[in-house]
Amino acid sequence: MKIKPVSLFFLGKGGVGKSTSSALTALAGAQKGVSVLLVSLDPAHNQSDIFETRLSDKPKRINRNLYVSELDLEKWIRKYLRGVEDQVKRSYKYLTAMNLEHYFDVIKYSPGIEEYALLNAYEHILKEHKDKDYIIFDMPPTALTLKFFELPQISLTWLEQLLKLRQEILKKREIITTIKIGKKDFQSDKIITKLDAQISGYEKIKSIFSDPQKTRINLVLNPDKLSLNESLLIVRRLKDSALSVNRLFLNKYNQENSTYIVNSFPETPMLKLPVSEHPLLGLDILSAYLAAKETGIREIV
Repeated sequence: MKIKPVSLFFLGKGGVGKSTSSALTALAGAQKGVSVLLVSLDPAHNQSDIFETRLSDKPKRINRNLYVSELDLEKWIRKYLRGVEDQVKRSYKYLTAMNLEHYFDVIKYSPGIEEYALLNAYEHILKEHKDKDYIIFDMPPTALTLKFFELPQISLTWLEQLLKLRQEILKKREIITTIKIGKKDFQSDKIITKLDAQISGYEKIKSIFSDPQKTRINLVLNPDKLSLNESLLIVRRLKDSALSVNRLFLNKYNQENSTYIVNSFPETPMLKLPVSEHPLLGLDILSAYLAAKETGIREIV
């Protein structure tokens, strides 16, 4: 049975052609008759220019099988912060009395907010678009993208330690209760229940990221030294999270300037995208490029 949706991620240094590569792949899939949603997670958002139409958080139908949207990351950050604030206030109702609620404004500057918001948005997109065959993600700059992929494992490490700490606290509380009152407290612990739920959630995301039938990571690069160096860094960081690049998109390819790039990734399948004679903007030009160039893009969707 075919698994759907399959997530295709497009990573790479800024300016190498992630947006164009992801747009070409999305269009190629749609032309083959599969249902595709292309989502720009890059705050710079180039898909509106590429498809020459105004896009928003709500997916817009481009043709029969292709929908495109541009994520409003600031909206998802606000949504995440509201969730944190509500959770803390429910757990510690005395905060208002102590006049500490004003300190919630500081949370927005905490490290990790963007990647948590991005991960929440990703989960929402998967849940809301189960009908699609492919969801293609045009990813943000390298630093945020790598944190996004590393976040499930980092969160699991913290949560597992918090769970152990809570279990130790409960053991000590049980001993004290038994000594003082002469009975054990068998009530379920709300904090452990919450921690278990969070651990389960992050384990699910981690399993999706590591399953090649559900997730494919595409690395886009140009034939230049800076692009190569950042691409090698991305490969190493992904490997640290037990993830790997499924395919390389070598943009602006020609045989003379690309040999050393090809030799740097001997074991990774590579698609070679020649320079276009025209700016790749608009459905007609994108379609003409796919028809004229032997890129192999149609084979991966």
